[in-house]
Amino acid sequence: MRRIIILLLLLGVMQLISLVAPYGGAGRSLLVFGFLILAAYSVGELAKQLHLPKIVGYLAAGMVFGPSALNVVRAEAVSNLAPVSDLAIALIAFLAGAELEWGELRRRGLALLRLTGTELAVTFLTIFAVLVLMREWVPFLAGLNWTTVLTFSALFASIAIVHSPAVTMALLTETGARGPLARTTLGVVLLADVVVVIVFSSMLTLARVLVPSGTGGVGSIASVAWEIGGAIPIGAALGLVVALYLRFVRAELFLFAILVTFFGLEISRLLHVETLLMLIVTGFVAETLAPGRMGEALRRAMERSAAPVFVVFFALAGAKVDVSLLLQVWPLVIPIALARLAGIWSGVRLGTRWARIRPEEGRLVWMGLVSQAGVAIGLVTVAGNAYPAAGGDMRTMLLSLIAVNETMGAILFRRALLKAGEVHGGNAKAPEQALAEPEPAPG
Repeated sequence: MRRIIILLLLLGVMQLISLVAPYGGAGRSLLVFGFLILAAYSVGELAKQLHLPKIVGYLAAGMVFGPSALNVVRAEAVSNLAPVSDLAIALIAFLAGAELEWGELRRRGLALLRLTGTELAVTFLTIFAVLVLMREWVPFLAGLNWTTVLTFSALFASIAIVHSPAVTMALLTETGARGPLARTTLGVVLLADVVVVIVFSSMLTLARVLVPSGTGGVGSIASVAWEIGGAIPIGAALGLVVALYLRFVRAELFLFAILVTFFGLEISRLLHVETLLMLIVTGFVAETLAPGRMGEALRRAMERSAAPVFVVFFALAGAKVDVSLLLQVWPLVIPIALARLAGIWSGVRLGTRWARIRPEEGRLVWMGLVSQAGVAIGLVTVAGNAYPAAGGDMRTMLLSLIAVNETMGAILFRRALLKAGEVHGGNAKAPEQALAEPEPAPG
């Protein structure tokens, strides 16, 4: 009840300010940022009381208070707060890389690659087949020749197979899970991101040959190769710098964690390399080369700085969902979502056998691979720019599919962690608590 009263008070204050002062400007964006932290966190606590992941509450808050519902958080504010989403993605990538261990990669790298490859291939073929069968009802496929139908279906499927490091890391942070299921799921999600970027780029290049769009500027094979290949050495170099700081300086890790993420974002933009991959490598190298427990200390500092950013990131993701549009296309989106679910389940079952992963572990991994978020949205934008005519309908369906998978996936992954006995009460904190906690002493 207390949370509901807080939400009503926050809503009343925002409505009052909107009446008194004109909407717009940097000041109002900061006000919306503060509102989202408090409102989304309150809804997240309500979700927790209903035995749902807090992420679901954050997404729901964004949808309810966003442009398509109450319009407290307007489209202008969502656009102005885009840097917060970029910062969240950078933090997520670094933390994900830092969670990987060199010893585990040497021991299980081939198994994870087999599992990831099998799951992605089966899911891709399942979604592709369903789209071809439903072609007469799908707006961007109806009435087209077979070459175009097959090409667009493959392009759509290459985006739909992507997973979500954001949801995975947020739930691992919330639950404190660090067991075999958590680590296997994280490994698959990170490997899949790299594979999907390569598959999508190849598919888009092939699509432009088979179905010319009349537009340019999507990018050459060389630029795509640099975006992916260049991210690895640049990320490794930045990781080495971080490791040197942890060895010789060791001070103000909280501020240093924020600086690293901002610096990494700017480097990826200036050098035109893939941000997620670069910062995953940075986190992995920094954690591997850091002396003693300094890598763990930096990771904890980053988790504290990420707490309020994660809340706003998922609230903004919810605010971008057009609820009315989702209601219009759900008869098409739900069958595709179910087909994707079946593909992930089947692919994981086949992949775990090939990779010789323990059945009790592999039985639950598929539940951690359902979510989608930032990477998928970025690929949707690229595909839409490449095919302006069909891209609008493809974007609508994909964004609706992402909204369904992001919500459903968070619930399934938390349930899987509970079944595996890897939830230890969670370590998520209110943003104000995370910012106020003392920094852990260097090890």
